[in-house]
Amino acid sequence: MKPRKNIAAAAALAAIATTAQAETTLKISHYLPAVHGIHTDFIEPWAQQVTECTNGEVKFEIFPAGTQLGNVARQQEQVMAGVVDVAHGLTGIPRGRFPRTSLIDMPFLTDNAGAASYALWELFPDYLAEEYKGLKVLALHAHNGGLLHTNETKVEKMEDLKGLRLRTPSPAVSEMLSFLGADPQGLPPGEVYESLQRGVINGTVFPWDPVRSFGLNEVLKYHLDLGAYTVSFFFVMNERSYSRLSPDAQACVDKYSGADLVAKFGGWWDSWDAPAREDAVEAGHEITKLSKEERALWEEALQPMMQSYIQSVADQGVDNAEEIVQAMRDKVAEYDAAKTE
Repeated sequence: MKPRKNIAAAAALAAIATTAQAETTLKISHYLPAVHGIHTDFIEPWAQQVTECTNGEVKFEIFPAGTQLGNVARQQEQVMAGVVDVAHGLTGIPRGRFPRTSLIDMPFLTDNAGAASYALWELFPDYLAEEYKGLKVLALHAHNGGLLHTNETKVEKMEDLKGLRLRTPSPAVSEMLSFLGADPQGLPPGEVYESLQRGVINGTVFPWDPVRSFGLNEVLKYHLDLGAYTVSFFFVMNERSYSRLSPDAQACVDKYSGADLVAKFGGWWDSWDAPAREDAVEAGHEITKLSKEERALWEEALQPMMQSYIQSVADQGVDNAEEIVQAMRDKVAEYDAAKTE
């Protein structure tokens, strides 16, 4: 009878192990509200797809803004340390951690989320991978062209920016605003509402969608459609967390990540931006588009700033910064050409 008991015990242990494997729960963190499209259209469905693909072997717990793991400045360090298994964050916060990737944030490279996201993913293997050691990169992407939103001062031309305290999302955008005469302020998105309300800042640069997510139309009056910059994001997994998954589970993570995922961001950002703009129109806000003549003046004025910024990235040890910028321009052009065919 003993052999049978041993066999039964072994089978029971195997069943327990299988059950434990089936109940693996991974933590995902990001810094945006749970009502934002990043959460509802991207991260939640991605997690559900992976869970279904693994037949429940992998499940996820998501920590957005407002939770203990939702700090915008800690996304990279949390996933590197294994505090979370997957994280979504801004490449420019904190400053200096992703200098190669953040080159896409430079003025006038593109104002299109689809083009910027395509460029980042295409260039990742050869130009950007060094910045992500210890991480499994699931996607890189960017948002649509940002606007300048203000509460009391209407901005139509470069001179109107002088002395304005403006919230900035990245080092490249900070340099742009400073060069144009503004006073850039580094603030997490969640602090912008109160800062506008209290007069700590005069405005902010954002694409349309965070304006709605953070309720900013309540404290804004004017919106200048710059189309002058974009901002980049990472969606990454701790390599140790990935390596602990079964081969089948790894295949599921891979299936719903990469190029196919990156290709969705252009359409997503378009859909996320539209409601915020509609809210501003309904509220009677004034929306102005930067004129072609004024845009040309901004581009000309910013040429020295762009060269200075590229040099600052080179000074951080990126000896091919100029090459990366040109490669980004080429990939954006490639994307735009394909869209017009």
